[in-house]
Amino acid sequence: MALFFELTTPSRIAVGIAIASVYHENSLTALIVEGILNTSSAGILIYMSLVDLLAADFMNPNMQRSGKLQLCANAALLFGAGAMSLMAKWA
Repeated sequence: MALFFELTTPSRIAVGIAIASVYHENSLTALIVEGILNTSSAGILIYMSLVDLLAADFMNPNMQRSGKLQLCANAALLFGAGAMSLMAKWA
């Protein structure tokens, strides 16, 4: 892995430098590519948080037995998602 990182990093830096010389920040193509990359990274983040992190907590036997705990956990999840959405409005 270290060798792979060592070999790919300089080549990717060179590609970035080459693209920077012809890159127009406000062109339609640049805006579309940026939008696609932003949405895919946001989708990966949502998937990782919901499936990999929260699923283990919500499938816990203690959580499954207690309706009050499930209600509180779901309310906290929705409140946190709403708060993050509200903060994203100004970011």
